[in-house]
Amino acid sequence: MKTINKAEAAARIEKLRELINDYRYHYHVLDESIMSEAAADSLKHELSKLEEQFPELITPDSPTQRVAGKPLDKFTKVHHEKRMISLADVFSEEEIKDWITRNEKLIPGGRIKEFFTDIKMDGLACALKYKDGLFVQAVTRGDGLIGEDVTLNVRTIQNIPLKIAEKSDVEVRGEIILFKKDFEEIQEKQRKMGEKEFANPRNLAAGTIRQLDPKIAASRNLKFIAYDLVTPNLPTHSEAYEKLRELGFRTSNEDRVFPANNLKDLFTYIKNLDDYRKGLLFNTDGMVIKINDRAIYDKLGIIGKTPRGAVAFKFPAEESTTKVRDIVISIGRTGAATPVAILDPVEVAGSTVRHASLHNADEIARLDVRIGDTVIVYKAGDIIPQIKEVLTSLRPEGTKPFNYELALKEQYPDLSFVRPEGEVVYRVKGETSDFILKRSIEYYASKPALNIEGLGEKNVALLVDSGLVKSLPDLYRLTKAKISSLERFAELSAQKLIDNLEKSKTPPLNKFITALGIRHVGAQTAILLANKFGTIDNLRNAEKDSLLEIPDIGEVVAESILAFFADEDNLKMLDELKELGMNPVFDDLSKAPLSGKSYIISGTLEKFGREEAEDKLRALGATVTSSVTKTTTALILGAKPGASKLKKAASLNIPTMNEGEFLKLVGE
Repeated sequence: MKTINKAEAAARIEKLRELINDYRYHYHVLDESIMSEAAADSLKHELSKLEEQFPELITPDSPTQRVAGKPLDKFTKVHHEKRMISLADVFSEEEIKDWITRNEKLIPGGRIKEFFTDIKMDGLACALKYKDGLFVQAVTRGDGLIGEDVTLNVRTIQNIPLKIAEKSDVEVRGEIILFKKDFEEIQEKQRKMGEKEFANPRNLAAGTIRQLDPKIAASRNLKFIAYDLVTPNLPTHSEAYEKLRELGFRTSNEDRVFPANNLKDLFTYIKNLDDYRKGLLFNTDGMVIKINDRAIYDKLGIIGKTPRGAVAFKFPAEESTTKVRDIVISIGRTGAATPVAILDPVEVAGSTVRHASLHNADEIARLDVRIGDTVIVYKAGDIIPQIKEVLTSLRPEGTKPFNYELALKEQYPDLSFVRPEGEVVYRVKGETSDFILKRSIEYYASKPALNIEGLGEKNVALLVDSGLVKSLPDLYRLTKAKISSLERFAELSAQKLIDNLEKSKTPPLNKFITALGIRHVGAQTAILLANKFGTIDNLRNAEKDSLLEIPDIGEVVAESILAFFADEDNLKMLDELKELGMNPVFDDLSKAPLSGKSYIISGTLEKFGREEAEDKLRALGATVTSSVTKTTTALILGAKPGASKLKKAASLNIPTMNEGEFLKLVGE
C-alpha cells in the first residue's frame, strides 16, 4: 500500500466522509441503497484506519463518531433512555486479537473470561418497550439517541408477544427482518404484476416498517429477532439471551459462549460459520463478539459511538473498494489485447484481489475508469475480479480519460494492432492464434527455457495442427498412444517425448519463469525474479513496488510482468500446469561461488554454445549481461569478439578472460 502523508490523508478523509454520509443518509433515512453495504463497509474501514493513523484529523462530525442518520419526520420522534449503539467492524483474526489486547489493558487484572457471540442479522434495528408486561411502544434506532415511534406497524408482526410472561417493565432490542423465502415470494408477486422488484430483504423490511398504513406491514411476513435485553440488566449476555427466550422472544439461536483462553475454537467457529450461514433462514454479513460479563462490558464504556466491549466481525465481502494504481494491457495467447486494472490489494470474498479485468476499450470508456480512481470491485461468479463502479466523487484532480490506443503504442511499440470490424477486441496484426501457440511452445521447450528434447519446430507444428495440443498444458496430457499415431512419431520416439515432458515438471524456477515467455523477461531477469520471490505463486501475486525494487527492472518490465499475471488465460494455464504436476524448484544461489559477479561473453567459444556457457555461469550464481559497464567483473573472449565490447572494457579497466580461463572458472 502506498504511504500517505498528513495533507493527502486530510484530503482523502474529507472525500470519504462526504461519500459515507451520503450513503448513510440514503440507507438509514430514505431506505435507498446507492451502493452495497459491503462496499460502504470497506469505505468506512478505510476511513477508520486513516483516522487511527492520524488521530488529530478526527472531528466530531466524522461518520466514525456517530450512528446512522437523522430520523424521518413521518413518525413521532422518541428519545431512547439508553442509546442504541452500533459496533465497530473488524475483518480478520489479527484485528480481533488487537481488540482483545486493547480491552485487557483497561480491565483490572487484565483478564477476560468469556466471549459471547451471535450471528449479525441484516435488518432494521428496533427497541420494544413493555410496561407491566404489556407491549406499549416500538422505536427505531434513528441516530442512536432519537428514533421513530413505529408501534402500530410493529404490532402487526406475528412473532412479537403483545404480553410477556412477567408483569414488569422490560426493554428488548432486536432486528426486524424478512426471511429469504418470504422475500422471494414477494419478489415473485412483483414479477407477476409487472412491478419493480425490491433491492434486498433488509431494505424491504425497513421500508415496510416506515409505511404509514399498518396494513402493508401486516401483509408481509416480517419477523423480530431479539439480540439484547436492556432491562433488566442481567450479569452476562448469555443469561440475557436465555431470559429473552423465557419471555417469549425469538432469537437467532446461533448464540455461543467461548472461553477467552482458547481463541482457536472461536476462530474455527467463525470460519465454519462463513459457509454455514448460507443455509440460514435470513441474510447475515458477520458475527457479533462481546465480552460476556456485562459488568466489565459496561465499565469499558463507549469510545466515540461504539462500545469498547463488542465488535462485529464481517465475513469476506462480495464487494469492496480500492484504488486503481495502473492500467496495463496483456497480450493473450490468441493475440488479443486485454486491459487489466492494477489495484491496491483488497480482500473480496475471502481472497486478496490485486487486479481486475477491464475486458476491452469499450468497457473502459463505459466505466470511465482512470488511473488513481477509487472503485468498487466484486467477484463475478466468486472467481473473476471485476470493477462494478467508479466512485467519481473520490477522483483525484487532474486525472485524464484512459487513451487505449496510445497505451497500446506505449506498452508495445514494436507491435501493430487492429480492431476487426464488428469486434470489441484489439488484436496483434498479422498473427493467428495457432501461430502464437506454436511459437509459445517452441520457446517453452527451447534451451534457454525448459530444454525439452523432441519439441522442435516441426514436431510442435504437427502436434498443434493435429489438434492434440490446443494449449500449453495439453503437452502434459499427451499419451504414448496419441503421439505415436502421428506421422513423424514411432513408439520409441513417442515414449522418449513423454519421458522428456515428465522430466520437465521439476525445472529450476528461473527456467520456468523464462519458459512462460513474459514479454521483456529473459533468462537473466528470470533469475532476478526467482531470487526475489522464491515461488511462482509469490511472483504471480507480486505488486509493482516490489518488482521495481529489483535492480534492472523498470516501469516497462514491471508492467509487462503485472499484465502477464493479470491475464485470466495465463492464470488458468498456470493452475492447469500445477494440477498436471508442474513443480518448479528454487535453488538459492545467493551463496554460490560467483554470486554478486557479472560477466559478458563476446565471440564464439569452442566447447560450449553461447546459451550453454551463460547457463554455466548462472548456475554458479553469476549475472550475465549483454553490455559492458563499470560493474562488469570480466569480459570472456571467444573467437572474433566484438570490437566495441573490447574497446569499452579497456576504457573501464575491465579484465578479460580467454576460453581456458572461463572453463577453469566454471569447473570444466
